[in-house]
Amino acid sequence: MKKLYRSDTNKVLAGVCGGIGEYLDIDPVIVRVIFVLFSFGGGSGLFLYLILLLVIPEKPTSESTKVVKEEPVWEEKKAKKK
Repeated sequence: MKKLYRSDTNKVLAGVCGGIGEYLDIDPVIVRVIFVLFSFGGGSGLFLYLILLLVIPEKPTSESTKVVKEEPVWEEKKAKKK
C-alpha cells in the first residue's frame, strides 16, 4: 500500500508537490502548476500548501538508504602496508 510522504528527491521547496506527484504517479510539475494557479486565483494554493506541509510527513529513511562514508581503497591498501 502506497503512503503519502513529502518527497526527498523531487523537492523544490519542501517536497509537498513532489510527494503528491509520486503518490499519484504524475509529473510533480503538473502539481506545482496547479498550486501556482490556485495561488493566483485567490491565494488558496499557498494556504493549502502550508497546511499540507504541516500534515504530510517526511519520507522515513531506512538503514539501507543511508549513505555510509567509506575510506577510499587506496587508504586501506596504505594502512595494510604499514
